[in-house]
Amino acid sequence: MTDLPLISVVVPVYRVEKYLDHCIQSITEQTYSNLEILLVDDGSPDGSGEICDRWARQDARIRVIHKQNAGAGAARNTALDTAGGDIIAFVDSDDYLHPNMLSHLYGLMKDGVDIAECEIGITETDDLAMDDGTGASVLVCETEEALRLHIQDEVFRQTPPNKLYRRECVGDIRFPEGNLIDDEFFTYKVLGNAKKLAHSSACMYAYRQQSGSAMHKPYSLRRLQGLDAKLQRLRYFEERFPGLVREAKADLLMTCLGAMQGCLRSLTGEELETARAKLNEVLLRIAPVGIPEGTPPKRKLLLKAAGKHLEPTAKVLNFLIDIHLLT
Repeated sequence: MTDLPLISVVVPVYRVEKYLDHCIQSITEQTYSNLEILLVDDGSPDGSGEICDRWARQDARIRVIHKQNAGAGAARNTALDTAGGDIIAFVDSDDYLHPNMLSHLYGLMKDGVDIAECEIGITETDDLAMDDGTGASVLVCETEEALRLHIQDEVFRQTPPNKLYRRECVGDIRFPEGNLIDDEFFTYKVLGNAKKLAHSSACMYAYRQQSGSAMHKPYSLRRLQGLDAKLQRLRYFEERFPGLVREAKADLLMTCLGAMQGCLRSLTGEELETARAKLNEVLLRIAPVGIPEGTPPKRKLLLKAAGKHLEPTAKVLNFLIDIHLLT
């Protein structure tokens, strides 16, 4: 028997047979042992489903759910609907964890913290050097300050993995299904339900960088779903955290600028016109965009230029990147 609360670890699985063993092993070897490991085989056409079943035979904490392919969001939702843990964690099936990650993050939750997170390391290998949590610096924030840092993309970022969530913070919040982008529709709402959040400087989650992932392919109209997510977030802040509206609008304008750069590089004809119309809609919705206090001079210049002339500013930035004056 253990007095430790049950942590439900949600792992959506699709076409990852090359990496899946390493991922699952890193979860089963956690020093925090009271786990429910939910492997959701999202109709994977390779051997990933069989690998999940083999691990379930070896470890009674593992439960496998086989379902028709519907995307990572739907897979996570399926697991959330059946998870029994008091605490929720998400792990992507090609990533892996330091053995102390869950124990370290749970330790940060003992003083009324609802969500705890660690740093993410980016890797292409199976042996990223990570921290064990000893001597890590910890930042503890209340809700609005954590959401401000989330907007600034400094800590409490939109990635669902690398965090532990008390179940009541997740509640009935679910991921959109069928989207290319789903994290951005989910995380801010869960952060907004937490009264206190903690960030550890320890790097304990290994994110495997893959060139074939959706975010590394040429820009597509589906990537504009990120604008919809940030528009929803803006409405959420207008209703619940009005003190964050100025920062959210400025961030959304910078997202429009990045989207315009991507569209100009990858889209032509009717697709580019559709993108232009979408971006103009967003600009009308967020105008006027004020400059948040403390904005660095370069970002301030970009905000002013993009607010007045989005497409010309994107063209200039693309040109400066092409001649290696910007990276």
